[in-house]
Amino acid sequence: MSNSKFTRRGMLRSAAAAGGLAAFYGPWKHNRVYAQATDKPIRIGITSDASGQYANSGASDRRGMMMAVAEANAAGGVLGRQIETMHLDTETTAATGSRVAERLITREDCGFLIGAVHSGVANAISQVAQRYGVIYLNTNSSSPTEAGENCHRVKFVWDGNGANFSKAAIRNSLDAYGGKVMLLTNDYVWGHDTARATRALVEQYGGSIVDEILIPQGTRDFSAALLTLQQTKPDVVATAVGGDDQNALRQQVAQLGLGQSMAWINNQQDWPDIYGLPLDNLFGVFGTTWYQRLELPGVQDFVGRYQAMYPDTAMRTPGNVFYNGYMATRELLAAIERAGTTNNIAVIKALEGHVMSAESRMQHHDAVIDPVTHQVQQTIYLATANPEPADSDDMYRILAQAAPEDVRDEASLGACKLESYEDTPSFDA
Repeated sequence: MSNSKFTRRGMLRSAAAAGGLAAFYGPWKHNRVYAQATDKPIRIGITSDASGQYANSGASDRRGMMMAVAEANAAGGVLGRQIETMHLDTETTAATGSRVAERLITREDCGFLIGAVHSGVANAISQVAQRYGVIYLNTNSSSPTEAGENCHRVKFVWDGNGANFSKAAIRNSLDAYGGKVMLLTNDYVWGHDTARATRALVEQYGGSIVDEILIPQGTRDFSAALLTLQQTKPDVVATAVGGDDQNALRQQVAQLGLGQSMAWINNQQDWPDIYGLPLDNLFGVFGTTWYQRLELPGVQDFVGRYQAMYPDTAMRTPGNVFYNGYMATRELLAAIERAGTTNNIAVIKALEGHVMSAESRMQHHDAVIDPVTHQVQQTIYLATANPEPADSDDMYRILAQAAPEDVRDEASLGACKLESYEDTPSFDA
């Protein structure tokens, strides 16, 4: 497949000459092309969950995207064109994710796709996106495989991954609490890949894995797993449990008083999963990419813009999921401006290797879109519950921040094999 640039009108003429629409449909599946026109909106397909295990996070992810789009449109759009969005629920299932991606591309004329929390869903979407050459921003799923063995030329991964968070937390926890570690793992791709990264780091730093308990998605009764923990008495419990499952786990651990009897590492804590819970439920140490009370320029203005746009949202402050959705969308639109075109290959090249200043991202270190894996290398924060909150939303106490180079996932570098530009279909959105 070459990177030759076509126009949609020219392709329609060719299709008519070849025998009409039926003849055109075949090339459309692989050479989807739009005419570049300033009065034509740029259409973005939003692929976030609205139901299933990650419905709350999906809603927050989507709010972040929509605020970035609203701000861009208010400033005149991108390349003089307004941005339109179309959202379809991926239902936290990979099969639905594939169908949604197919429809947004082939029926809804979306030239870009954004959104994911579940890594299996993100992988499914990205396979469809690569087939059509459509740039896909995986905003919030964090399996190491997303920028490793399941990477694609069109996919860009905006969250920290399980290996990044584990690197930030494991060594300190082993030194502080002891080397016997129990793994508590959601039984799907993100859980398994995060646990694999944690296992490797525990062994590297001289600890040992005493056992691993697999937690099926949709679990609400953790009594059997917690009984095993009480009997085994590990020094550290390293969890990779997400979404509504994690919410239920936290409540039951707190009820049994196990949050303080052993050290807990919750690989990553998404703000929508714990918002509004009692602070007793926020036990252990966990990772995040951003917090709404970081003492950095721009943070309070960002929070204020969120509250002005979403005055009736129960979640009164933005968290890491909203932040990732916003930043991914904002940087996509900025990359189109830098490229001076909506041609997908040109926009991919404008994203690859792009350095984002710490100030622009409201983090402590500059971030970069890795040109080899397409993952954003960024600051990782370690946090725990805040024992002296200023208000009900002041839930975190930031313990430490790690520079991108200190938590880099080296395994993804070797596992990722991006398709060539020539093998990626080219079009103008």
